[in-house]
Amino acid sequence: MPVEKSTLPATSNLWTLYQDGDFLDCYSCRSDLPARPAADLAMQMPTWANALLSLRNRIVAPLGLRTEFEQNGAMFPVTYDTENELNMGFDDSHLNFRITVMQDQGRVYMATWVHRNNWIGRVYLAAVMPFHILMSRSAVAQIAKGTP
Repeated sequence: MPVEKSTLPATSNLWTLYQDGDFLDCYSCRSDLPARPAADLAMQMPTWANALLSLRNRIVAPLGLRTEFEQNGAMFPVTYDTENELNMGFDDSHLNFRITVMQDQGRVYMATWVHRNNWIGRVYLAAVMPFHILMSRSAVAQIAKGTP
C-alpha cells in the first residue's frame, strides 16, 4: 500500500509544539523527495478537496474564523523550513495547527498537529475529521505518485 498511517519521527520539529491532549496524526509513503518538492505535490489539491475547502469557508465565515490562507503563493504560511522538513500553518482563535512534510530515511511523512483553544476548536476538529483524513491520505498519495 503506497500510503500508510504512521508515527511521525521523533526528530520532527512538530514535536516541539505538542502538548498532552493535542491532536496529531501522520501518514507516509516511500519517497526520496526532499521536503519542499514533496510539500508542493501534497498541496496540489484535487477539485473535490478545493470544493470542500470552499464549503468550509462559507460555513465558518459567520463565526469569525479565518477563511483566507494563501500567503506568498503558498497555501499556508511556512513556519519552519529545512532541507528535510517543512512546517506550515497558523494560529487562530479556535485552534492552532501545523502541517509538516518531512523526509526521513526514504519515506516522506505528512503530519497534522492541532491544539484546540476552546470548545469551538473541539467541535470544529470533530466535524472536519472525516474530511481531514480523506484529504491527508490524498495528499500523501500525490507525493507517492510524484516520486521519480
